[in-house]
Amino acid sequence: MPSLDKQSGQNRRINWPGIVGTLLVQVLVLVALSVAAVYYVNWSSEAALAEFLGAIKPSVSDHSRQFSSPIKPIKGRTSCARGA
Repeated sequence: MPSLDKQSGQNRRINWPGIVGTLLVQVLVLVALSVAAVYYVNWSSEAALAEFLGAIKPSVSDHSRQFSSPIKPIKGRTSCARGA
């Protein structure tokens, strides 16, 4: 049975193509995740802004329902003057 020292002595070479390939894959994954994160933040902020603007802008139908009849003062009163 051959000793382990002789086998390890024969295989002390560094596998540079394997290291470079691994680093390349890691960098590509990091770039892909970064791009995905930027697009997600952009998309979610646009969606939130659209939802916010939709909530504060009343639609045309809301205006027509709210002001369907003219506003009239109560009998005999033309202003809300209060005595101090």
